[in-house]
Amino acid sequence: MIINLNSKKPISQDIADQYGRFIEAGVFIEGEKLPSVRQLAAQLGINPNTVEKAYLILEKKGYVKSLMKKGFFVLPFNKTLDKKVIVETINGLKNLGFTYDEIIEVIKILEGEKKWLKLLM
Repeated sequence: MIINLNSKKPISQDIADQYGRFIEAGVFIEGEKLPSVRQLAAQLGINPNTVEKAYLILEKKGYVKSLMKKGFFVLPFNKTLDKKVIVETINGLKNLGFTYDEIIEVIKILEGEKKWLKLLM
């Protein structure tokens, strides 16, 4: 995950948006545990409260569930991808400076949804 520190969007919202897209795209699957608040904060070099706020946004939107003292876990999500999700994900990666090869790796993650690969090629 790459955080754009120059964005006008709050960092917590940026994190929530990226994780939401990852969950929608099937990168994170039902029951999978998200990185701990402290772990992700250390990895991104930000305050743990910012990560906590991002995870709470995800919880309010129904993407994850918090289990006391165990962490945040991905809830079931309709895995039917639509073109809008794919385009937003790809555009988000471009805006964050991902290379063509890195974007292809993301597309490979989505390879199970072959109908969308045709739209992107």
